[in-house]
Amino acid sequence: MLSLMRGQKIKLSDISNKTQLQIGLTISTPSNLTLDISCFGVDDKNKLSDDRYFIFYNQKTSPCGSLLSLGARNGDQEQFQVDLSHLPPTVRKLVFVVTIDGNGLMSQIRDGYLRLLDQATELARFSFSSSDFKDEKAIIVGEIYFKDVWRFSAVGQGFNGGLSVLLKQFGGEEVTTPSPSAVNTPNNNATSNKRVLLDKRIEKEAPQLVSLVKKATISLQKVGLQDHEAKVALCLDVSGSMSHLYSSGVIQKFAERILALACRFDDDGSIDIFLFADRACNAGEMKIDNLHAKVIQKMVSSNNVGGGTSYAPAIDEIRKFYFSKKSFFSSSSSAGERTIPLKAEIPVYVMFVTDGDTCDESIAEKQIQWSSYEPIFWQFMAIGHGGFRFLKKLDTMPGRYLDNANFFNVSNPDNISDDDLYDLLMIEYPSWVKQAKKKA
Repeated sequence: MLSLMRGQKIKLSDISNKTQLQIGLTISTPSNLTLDISCFGVDDKNKLSDDRYFIFYNQKTSPCGSLLSLGARNGDQEQFQVDLSHLPPTVRKLVFVVTIDGNGLMSQIRDGYLRLLDQATELARFSFSSSDFKDEKAIIVGEIYFKDVWRFSAVGQGFNGGLSVLLKQFGGEEVTTPSPSAVNTPNNNATSNKRVLLDKRIEKEAPQLVSLVKKATISLQKVGLQDHEAKVALCLDVSGSMSHLYSSGVIQKFAERILALACRFDDDGSIDIFLFADRACNAGEMKIDNLHAKVIQKMVSSNNVGGGTSYAPAIDEIRKFYFSKKSFFSSSSSAGERTIPLKAEIPVYVMFVTDGDTCDESIAEKQIQWSSYEPIFWQFMAIGHGGFRFLKKLDTMPGRYLDNANFFNVSNPDNISDDDLYDLLMIEYPSWVKQAKKKA
């Protein structure tokens, strides 16, 4: 492993013959200091000519997949995967930066490092400490750049200003994510007062949610959705293979984390619960005042929806619950096809949890396509180690009015931290909100 000094430059070919590398960054800080780690893909004029190659907490991957944020991994606070062979010719430099979110100075950090890896093998490391900085609020830690060949520079340069100033330095523009016109997101005293009252209820009736609500708030602030309003639904796979996660209380705890997010999106302190296997049902509400009753386990035991795995009935049940046109003269058993955009007062954010692919792919695809005309966003989370081919397909499926779905996979909900979970839940939803505004 090569140890690099500040200012040192090397050819990447001297340490690896591969074009796909991982870059890991870790910074040790006091507990009151919050940092963001980002990567700028800039052109030969040192400008962010294509902002899709700015990889940060709200944009985890570039269009071609040549730049990808992997999150916390293998002991690093953040890892990026870089495929130099697939970068567009307009991107000639990758700049890895650390910025302070809020108050603080880089002289307050303890130490840190950037390392270059080939999978788990460390090829080179650049270390730095607080003595290298004074009043700066950002660090340009290192750069991968093209000069005849791809090279790496251990920069370690402090920068006066935070992420927004760096963005302007590289020719970008900071944009606040708007909400769709289908959604009223007032930032007024009435809304603030309702949230204050809800927070007091949480402290009194569900104190275990206090910390979770704070963490959810931080993630929403990062993406500009701190004043956003939405209804939150939790759709749970209750097929036989999921039974141990219910009996052990894992899903109950996960539901509480989703309820905490809902407490920032809505002021009624509840989420709608839907259960599915072969069939689907609306199981009722989980509220801040019924957490102690292990409500999820009771809902599962009280509702028989079969034992297989079919997504379409669950998607249809949710669409029908929020958006069906109820009439005295007709009672449709299905939400049905939709090809014209539908507006509603507030959107619906659906957390859809499963551990297996569906047996009704074609119908589920149609349901997602039809729902793309509705103010509803589907966040799919798979549990386990399967390939989840179909969920990945739904994430990128063409032919939709809006990209209304995202997917990620965890081995077990208990294995992901609260902070990481809330950040994952906000990877694509803000973009959907923005696109809904444009198409409204």
